[in-house]
Amino acid sequence: MLAAPLARSQQAKPPNVILILCDDLGYGDLHIYGSNISTPNLDRMAEEGVLLRQFYSTSNVCSPSRASVMTGRYATRVGVPRVISAQDVAGLPLAEKTIADVLKPAGYSTMCVGKWHLGSQPQFLPTNRGFDSYYGIPYSNDMSPSILLDNTQVIESPVQLDTLTQRYTQRAIDFIQGSKSTPFFLFFAHTFPHIPLAASAAFKGKSNLGLYADCVEEIDWSVGQVLQALKDNGLDNNTLVIFTSDNGPWYLGSPGKLRGRKGSSYEGGVREPFIARFPGQIPAQIVPSQLIERTRPSSAIAATQATPRVSGVIASTLDLLPTIAKLCNAALPSKPLDGQDIWPILSGEQTDLAREPFLYFDDWNLQCARLGSWKIHVARYNDFPWSPDPIGGRINLPLISPELYNLDKDPDESYDVAADNPEVVADLLARILEALPTFPQEVMDAWNATMSQKAINSDGGLPVAITSQ
Repeated sequence: MLAAPLARSQQAKPPNVILILCDDLGYGDLHIYGSNISTPNLDRMAEEGVLLRQFYSTSNVCSPSRASVMTGRYATRVGVPRVISAQDVAGLPLAEKTIADVLKPAGYSTMCVGKWHLGSQPQFLPTNRGFDSYYGIPYSNDMSPSILLDNTQVIESPVQLDTLTQRYTQRAIDFIQGSKSTPFFLFFAHTFPHIPLAASAAFKGKSNLGLYADCVEEIDWSVGQVLQALKDNGLDNNTLVIFTSDNGPWYLGSPGKLRGRKGSSYEGGVREPFIARFPGQIPAQIVPSQLIERTRPSSAIAATQATPRVSGVIASTLDLLPTIAKLCNAALPSKPLDGQDIWPILSGEQTDLAREPFLYFDDWNLQCARLGSWKIHVARYNDFPWSPDPIGGRINLPLISPELYNLDKDPDESYDVAADNPEVVADLLARILEALPTFPQEVMDAWNATMSQKAINSDGGLPVAITSQ
């Protein structure tokens, strides 16, 4: 057993923070999560830190999920309910504070490398959102015009995608090397494995599992380079590194054994891999054996020397800002947050956290809620994600009867147990109705429009209309 981590107030100097965010990486795409793709650097990162098996994005698509990453608030609350296009003049509202905005007054150097996707107009770019510098594509790599920015200047168009991960990684390393004298925050947001896929010559064909796996293996290489740069510059023991993804896999990639993909409110659309490493602060092992859950096939475990510490605590991207701010002794934004500090879980100080229900939105529409083991579905679109719109258009419809799943026993949401647990259904519906009026009017309007499509039967007990507070 490792020694207990130092209290945050005992740290000699403020910690550095690196947040690595992938684009469309699936829950089952890493070797440590059961994939056949080789990800040795991420495996080692997990074995030296902690792996969460129930970590969530607040959205099943890019921009809303990133809005929550940056603000610690639901995307519907900050006015980014859907994907922002390259032509949109809007972005993450300037009244919202990002992680970088929070850390700058605490003396942090900040840089964003990679995909931003929270507005491409100058006022919404990272350099106006608390970041000292930016290098990357301001939106998804399938959007036009294809541009690479250095701060606010276009330096390449169209973007040469096959060398992009290599160039991102070099910029990240350069920032680390140049920031040794001050605490720093690096937001490293990979473009891949979002389509169109591309990999450098060193990785194309390397996986023998296709281009998607090549991209994932190159991302794993990149993580290894970042971790090595920390060691080379004497920063390893004072840096928190977090690795996760913005939503589930799109056409390719694996959600593991979870149901659904990108664009879906099923678990495969929003449950993400999550690994955190901070030598001396996040212990690699803790004693209670019930907290150790092997997430990989036995053959994969046998191939390594250590088993990662795995936590089943429910957490989400909403928790990143409050956790980082507390760790770095930075003041929180004035607006109320939806996330909470999960450092006690990461550090092993606690094994559980009390929290409010986690809400699953699609656009302005609330579709599901999660509390403890239980997940309730109350509405669903009348199509499959990314399929052509049905005749009459895409509509969010209430379910005739809410569906209830016990995700501890049934993570792939195959067995509706609502009929056997009416008291759980009633409690979760009551909590939904209590939470919804705290959201913007657009959420209220979407809910009322959904409920008006078809009456919920008497077992559901949902009103047709509610009003905001």
